[in-house]
Amino acid sequence: MMMIIRRLGRGIIGSLNYLGGVSRLAHSALYWTFIAPLRGKGLRWKSSVHQMVLIGFNCLPIIMVIGFFIGLILALQGANELKRFGAIRFVVDLVAVTMTRELGPLMAAIMVTGRSGSAFAAELGTMRVSEEIDALQTMGLNPTKFLVVPKLLATMLMLPCLTIAADFSGILGCMAFSYYEMGMSFTTYFSTVRDALILNDIFTGLVKSAVFALIITKIGCYEGLRVSGGAEGVGKATTASVVTSIFLVIVADLIFTAIFYYF
Repeated sequence: MMMIIRRLGRGIIGSLNYLGGVSRLAHSALYWTFIAPLRGKGLRWKSSVHQMVLIGFNCLPIIMVIGFFIGLILALQGANELKRFGAIRFVVDLVAVTMTRELGPLMAAIMVTGRSGSAFAAELGTMRVSEEIDALQTMGLNPTKFLVVPKLLATMLMLPCLTIAADFSGILGCMAFSYYEMGMSFTTYFSTVRDALILNDIFTGLVKSAVFALIITKIGCYEGLRVSGGAEGVGKATTASVVTSIFLVIVADLIFTAIFYYF
């Protein structure tokens, strides 16, 4: 019994220490991103633009393809149930609302976690192992401003854009189903989507994606900055960053969904 209590206590203390470290990094990064530039300390725009290309532009094709397939799958599954009640025409509303409020931002966040969050951890972990971060500190450069802020800024700008792309491609997937299975014209389809969606649906997804971007960047960078043990440590940090980020993204999605549902 005492062993179980000790393990539980160590787990709780470890989790609190982890959250504390992530919170300190998030506070520092948000300061250097939004407050320090107002005080004349500037941002590394070239590095930020480079990260935007890596995170946003390079991820766009796979986001569009997967979003299209998810929209098509959702339409097929929804129509299979709705046609029992003679309400197959509501499959358009189902896909449009589900993609913009839930699946679009969630799918984009998971893709960015797998591609970019892991890359953040691997890059910073390698720099930690090779003592490059220590060298930056020796030269008087702040590692958070120099390494973390461009990634945070790029992710917070690109993830909402990728979310919109995922929403649009998912709606296109449903359009393909509606055209070939229901005989719905493109004009009628987009008119139905317009009537089904309200601004709050799109706004909800964009708010979620901004929070997801903060989670992905902070976890990926924190795991990389605390690497130890050489190449094996880099591999463990990369895996941990993906698993932890996806878990926290889903928890955040649940919290936001509950908030928007009740309020």
